[in-house]
Amino acid sequence: MNISFPYLLFLGDSTDVLSIKMAKGPADWSPEKCIAEYRVEGCTVSTGLPQMNIAQAVENGAKSFVLGMANSGGILDPKWVPYIIEALKNGLDIVSGLHQKLADNADIAATAKQYNRQLFDIRHPTQKLATGTGIKRTGKRILTVGTDCSVGKMYASLSLTKEMQQRGLNVDFRATGQTGILINGEGIAIDCVVADFISGATESLSPNNQHDHWDIIEGQGSLSHPAFAGVSLGLLHGSQPDGLIICHALNRTHMRGIEQSAFPSISETIALNLTAAKLTNPEAKVLGIAINTSSVSEDEAKKLCEELSKEFAVPCIDPIRHTSKAIVDNMNELQLL
Repeated sequence: MNISFPYLLFLGDSTDVLSIKMAKGPADWSPEKCIAEYRVEGCTVSTGLPQMNIAQAVENGAKSFVLGMANSGGILDPKWVPYIIEALKNGLDIVSGLHQKLADNADIAATAKQYNRQLFDIRHPTQKLATGTGIKRTGKRILTVGTDCSVGKMYASLSLTKEMQQRGLNVDFRATGQTGILINGEGIAIDCVVADFISGATESLSPNNQHDHWDIIEGQGSLSHPAFAGVSLGLLHGSQPDGLIICHALNRTHMRGIEQSAFPSISETIALNLTAAKLTNPEAKVLGIAINTSSVSEDEAKKLCEELSKEFAVPCIDPIRHTSKAIVDNMNELQLL
């Protein structure tokens, strides 16, 4: 996927920080590819990047206009079409992680053709995929799983990959969502794969490799989420994980988007995921816990992580505040590295 950068990250009028993950991810993990963010009236969240409109960004060298918002159902809101048209007319390619394809909009498709610009619908796999086999593969794999969706599985995966790379280990990040693909430049958006092929797609994403090679596979959804458990289960079976990282966000009271739902505990999440993981790797184990502690102070975060680490006998970290050093240290102590 040859997406040109720098990116102009479009936030629209977003008010929920979780809804701008398509912008926040690259701003945090590949800032060298980002030139600015573009917010319109009503927007109350930010990536922290400089603010520019389309003309200003083009003048400063922007190459692609990234739709940084995510909504329920992944629908292209008609109110954003004029901004996309403007970006195309100013010479920018368009990058979208929505379920609804850019090319399905007649005005966008016609303008892109007229101005010879590219439309990247990165959520839609183009590879031919097979069903999973469960056959043991060489190499080693870690999968991030969560109590809920949007709890930091991608951030935990990227943090772990970064820490292992800094130690000179043989490791790759395997993106399974649109934001991870934008950051990494490749991957498969698992939630757009036909159900029968999810585990097979994950197998193809992390194929046979050298015995000392690690794939860090970005998790999706949650086994406890009524809407997304199917994707999570396919990922668990297809990734054949040697290790799991349990991801959780503080102060959640219900599953994201479903107010009447009960929220699972970390212990319940561990039990569910280990049971499912052992279908394709009976030796799967939990290697650490990653907590999004952004809702509490630094001191509170440190205390909580210490308590959880003691309770579950594995390192507990916030991948942003603390890095993943303790988890990689634990892998070394377990003689996995």
